[in-house]
Amino acid sequence: MLIFALDATRDLGTDIANALGTDLAPHEERQFEDGEHKARPLISVRGRDVYLVQSLHGGPDASPNDKLCRLLFFAGALRDAGVARVTAVIPYLAYARKDRRTQTRDPITTRYVAQLIEAVGVDRVVAVDVHNLAAFENAFRCPTVHLEARPLFVSHLVPVLRDREVAVVSPDAGGAKRADLLRESLASALGTAIPLAFLEKRRSGGVIRGQDTVVGGVEGRAVVIVDDLVSTGTTLAGAAAACRAQGATTFYAVVTHGLFTGDAERVLAGAGFERLVITNTVPPFRLRPQTVDAHLAVLDVAPLLAEAIRRLHRDEPLEDLKVFGLPQARASV
Repeated sequence: MLIFALDATRDLGTDIANALGTDLAPHEERQFEDGEHKARPLISVRGRDVYLVQSLHGGPDASPNDKLCRLLFFAGALRDAGVARVTAVIPYLAYARKDRRTQTRDPITTRYVAQLIEAVGVDRVVAVDVHNLAAFENAFRCPTVHLEARPLFVSHLVPVLRDREVAVVSPDAGGAKRADLLRESLASALGTAIPLAFLEKRRSGGVIRGQDTVVGGVEGRAVVIVDDLVSTGTTLAGAAAACRAQGATTFYAVVTHGLFTGDAERVLAGAGFERLVITNTVPPFRLRPQTVDAHLAVLDVAPLLAEAIRRLHRDEPLEDLKVFGLPQARASV
């Protein structure tokens, strides 16, 4: 087995390799004066089971499009060099939010990205907490693996919320299933019943409407607001405000992918969250370090991805990664 991580995701790739007790395989990336680039493996990959790590978020030095191109070109180079199998490990999958037509002649960009990835010979795709699981699975014809950060969130929240009255809240009806799964896991870990609530929200042309009605009981409770990603922060802030108006007392947010675009730092600072919990699928580089230190908890997904890679390489089942969390012992290959 070989693990490559392109330069934009080298830090996370290194952590994954370390968790597996190995090193990243060497590669070269070159940038040309006109913006074109090339990448190639520096060792033989013929007949090897290769895992290629690249998160497709924008910034700090490259756009999602540039990172996608680098992933595609490197995967193609691996295929041309005789790789036995190449698995694209994409902690944050770009364009996953554009998974259906909401207006006439809309693109279904998730499917187009899937077709590009398959066209260069990728055999399998691993992603973490995609926006819409059904759309993700339907977009690809090659096998897909969907990993959940939920066990990491539960492990983090249990000591914080023990002996508290808690409610889990989805900021919209579409995310209610995601929130309910976290509610079930958290209730089991805490040994108590936890209600589920959600907010009515409609989005059109990038404008959110109707996020002021809470369906479910939150009065007198610490609420945990759950979403797959945070961009400008307005959805999370609106959900917190609506829950506060219904008598909730304390506010936490758990979000897998922290994009923090636009005025997110100011918006979230005024939302009154006790803690905002994210993962390092996207490093919080758009926020000031003092904001990260004061208000964020950044959970490491490298052990989750490493354990998934180890099991995939050995053709072992993955189901208990989603249900029971990660083994305490570090994996080795």
